[in-house]
Amino acid sequence: MDGSDVIIIFDTTLRDGEQSPGATLNIDEKLEIAHQLARLGVDVIEAGFPIASPGDFEAVRRVAREVGQLENAPIIAGLARASKGDIDRAWDAVREAKRPRIHTFLATSDIHLTHKLKISREECIKRTGEAVAHARSLCADVEFSPEDAGRSDPEFLYQVLEVAIKSGATTLNIPDTTGYTLPSEFGGLIRGIRENVPGAQDVIISAHCHDDLGLATANSLAAIQNGARQVEVIVMTLHTRPHQFSLRTHIDTTQIVRTSRLVSAYTGIAVQANKAIVGANAFAHESGIHQDGMLKNPLTYEIMRPETVGLSESKLVLGKHSGRHAFQSKVAALGYGLSAEDLNRVFERFKELCDKKKVVADADIEAIVNDEIYQPMELWRLEHIQVSCGSGLRPTATVTLRGPDGVVREDAAIGTGPVDSVYRAINRIVQVPNELTEFSIKAVTEGIDAVGEVTIRIEPDAANGANGHGEGYLTQAGLRARTYSGHGADTDIIVASAKAYMSALNKMLTIVKAQATA
Repeated sequence: MDGSDVIIIFDTTLRDGEQSPGATLNIDEKLEIAHQLARLGVDVIEAGFPIASPGDFEAVRRVAREVGQLENAPIIAGLARASKGDIDRAWDAVREAKRPRIHTFLATSDIHLTHKLKISREECIKRTGEAVAHARSLCADVEFSPEDAGRSDPEFLYQVLEVAIKSGATTLNIPDTTGYTLPSEFGGLIRGIRENVPGAQDVIISAHCHDDLGLATANSLAAIQNGARQVEVIVMTLHTRPHQFSLRTHIDTTQIVRTSRLVSAYTGIAVQANKAIVGANAFAHESGIHQDGMLKNPLTYEIMRPETVGLSESKLVLGKHSGRHAFQSKVAALGYGLSAEDLNRVFERFKELCDKKKVVADADIEAIVNDEIYQPMELWRLEHIQVSCGSGLRPTATVTLRGPDGVVREDAAIGTGPVDSVYRAINRIVQVPNELTEFSIKAVTEGIDAVGEVTIRIEPDAANGANGHGEGYLTQAGLRARTYSGHGADTDIIVASAKAYMSALNKMLTIVKAQATA
């Protein structure tokens, strides 16, 4: 299979990506991201870890049932440990997809075998064979991962992989679980597997590289140069350097930025400005020498065009005289498929923004959609805020919220600043102890009238319990370590901050309440 010129793109945003602190996603958010990944053109969506929780099982099942039934649907994979219960659960979750896959894993490094699993090498080989064989009895497409392969003894790893192939694995995924290896080492590991494992030429070799040392992309490139044909990054490298690799993918590169922004909005993880390809500065040029070269020929300083990854050259398009049809067309062009009801809500927000700004950029529209549509279920709704602050004044906020019971409640608080006073007033009403662990704000576009986007993270303070309207959800053990993100956008940064806080609180309460009633 190593003669193929097509690289399979395996996306694990919904599984491995959700393990990032604060990146908690609900079922509807996972489903929307899965639809966008399908539009992006990924070949395999690892939709989750079905045994982890009833919610994760249901999310994987819905992705399999809906996205997995689309025309030209991607493979839908569910992760499972090397145990019968995990594998059965994964199969139940993905079986409705047109192209289901079971992905099972077992550690192979001596560090993991000795200290985590506490099993011998012989037991590891035995479990691998049994798990893969059971998965293959249920599903024709089985992927096996030797966890921490990057730190495993190569000779032992070859034995495990040989057993996996004989037991029915169709893809061997080689993880650099701790991001420890260098490109030369990881490339050599892939080459060694192809040359020393019987049957390796008849299966897909995959690479799963972590970025602990910033080498994930380099290691993935080294992997494909040594015969791997399934990876999780490097799309634009292959697209930009076709003569170097002579390889292609099925990815629609114009959907890359849209996908990145959607995931960022849902997870609350902001994309750093200098991030390659999708960062705000990826196609920005401030140096006079660079600007001069760009004006003469963009190729002087840009190795790819912004339109290639889905960025529009035109920033200022719509204004207060734009109609609903023009707005709907723009929203569709930006990659959003909104229902009539959602479109009406976003259009109303757009018109409100037009009264505050002379022109509205694409980024403004995306901020509105993210803020209005991609929010958790509202247990508590922000109705009104009023803030008094200034030099020589004590910042004071009055907040009005509508609770889960439909009752409107109002309270006020004094804080160290306007945002702090708003959050204190909200806390007085909701009465759910939590700790604010991160607060960030950025302007979506240039100018004094720019829309501000606020992203926050909070952790439930289980030690202090909950009272009043918090209904005691936070008194369960083990909730302290989980982080919840929130996102808000508005031309008023205080309002945006309040929206972000309500978003995080609602997400936390929705998930914790579901756990309490499960």
